[in-house]
Amino acid sequence: MLSYDNAVKAGRYEIGTKMSIYELLKILRNGKQSPINLVINKLRTKEDLAQKIAANFECDSLSIINFLNNNDSLAKLNLDTNTAMIAVIPNTYSIFWNTSAEKIFKKLYSEQKKFWNDERKVKASALNLTPKQVYIMASIVEEETNKAEDKGKIASVYINRNASNQKLEADPTVKFAMKDFGLKRIYKKHLSYPSPYNTYLNTGLPPGPICTPSPNTIDAVLSAPKTNYIFFVAKPDFKGYSNFAATYKEHLLFAKAYQQALDSLLKAKAEKKVQDSLQILKGGE
Repeated sequence: MLSYDNAVKAGRYEIGTKMSIYELLKILRNGKQSPINLVINKLRTKEDLAQKIAANFECDSLSIINFLNNNDSLAKLNLDTNTAMIAVIPNTYSIFWNTSAEKIFKKLYSEQKKFWNDERKVKASALNLTPKQVYIMASIVEEETNKAEDKGKIASVYINRNASNQKLEADPTVKFAMKDFGLKRIYKKHLSYPSPYNTYLNTGLPPGPICTPSPNTIDAVLSAPKTNYIFFVAKPDFKGYSNFAATYKEHLLFAKAYQQALDSLLKAKAEKKVQDSLQILKGGE
């Protein structure tokens, strides 16, 4: 019947509850697969991308990592093992289940090329940055804040530092260098961690992105306001926004206000913990 045993094509098929055997065999014989939606949000490492793809498609994570770590293959796309993730723009991609690792990545790369239209390229050029550099800077901004109102201003800080050949001194690059994304605070002991990604040690942008920034964050960098900001620190109200400063003197005032608020918060938490412990003890008497 339809030469099914000789003509079936491997893949992922959507089978309707009212589908007849004949209709099912016809779909399998013709290879009419249903595409899978590969949803990519923020990823930090090539391993994250490999796991995401392997969880949804036939290819395994090892074949994906091998491709992403192969400079010869990546060179054909004007990428290398550091910049490979630049090809990934967070979005939803429709891909067939049995697509190879290389073809999946090339689809991502192709969509990334479309993302960098003439308008975005012109904006990047106006900042004296290449699209790759904008993506890397956006990856730092993405890790610095989730507040849309602050993204452009934070980008302006890094644009100003980079333009004046200052070290970026971006805390998220230290986390990436150490591959310790659970770090809540960066201490002095962390700043000397040896890595080309540590922007406290190295001048300029890191050699690759530290995450896959959203299109909105990339556009925030491209449309960053022209400022004289060189510093920023979290506001003392702990709502996730930052204070920005053009001088170190001004920055110290903002930093002191934040540190005092943080000390007070930690003290209050410690006192509450003691009170809670006392209540537990009293309850056990």
